[in-house]
Amino acid sequence: MIDNIKFDNNSLIPAIIQDYKDNTILMVAFMNKEAVQKTLNTGLTHFWSRSRQKLWQKGETSGNIQKVKDIFIDCDTDTLLIKVEQTGPACHTNKRTCFYRRFNEKMDEIKDTELSSDMLKKVFNIIMDRKANPKEGSYVASLFKNGKDKILKKISEEAGEVVIASKDDKKEEIVYEITDLMFHLLVVMGYHNIALEDIYGELEKRFNKPHKGQGGHHV
Repeated sequence: MIDNIKFDNNSLIPAIIQDYKDNTILMVAFMNKEAVQKTLNTGLTHFWSRSRQKLWQKGETSGNIQKVKDIFIDCDTDTLLIKVEQTGPACHTNKRTCFYRRFNEKMDEIKDTELSSDMLKKVFNIIMDRKANPKEGSYVASLFKNGKDKILKKISEEAGEVVIASKDDKKEEIVYEITDLMFHLLVVMGYHNIALEDIYGELEKRFNKPHKGQGGHHV
């Protein structure tokens, strides 16, 4: 498997490290053949330090380890994408990600919430956790406990609120009510064990196919 990797002239390959839960890019580092093998063998990310000229494990001294969840390689086989479960911050500056500054004249720092590439996924993961591990006082856990009819009633109520807000042409209220509706749609998805990827896949099919007059709306 490692023999399929196209290392550069320095026998290195760049590795993009991504949070497996919300797809935030955490850092970029380099790996040599030994680092790749160590990563595969241990399930923890290992890299090659170009400045120190030595192998190192992420979090070995800080405790901010990265547990590997999945590894992808690009079409040219010269870049790796590693999805991880990050413990603590990924950056040595104690930031969650190394990409915490916007590339402009001020190089200003950006909020962590702006870094999440998939907030729906993040919220959905929390919903599924509440389903699997109910917590006292949790609104989501109470919805699952009360069953499908209660969840569907909330869907109906929130859809009605969206209609009313839209009729009133008040943007802030529309955003608020749509957020409520989307949240409860995620709950009903969780109830039926429907993943976000199922919805994305259906949207992709509709986007890529011409409308045939049957089976839903095509873009």
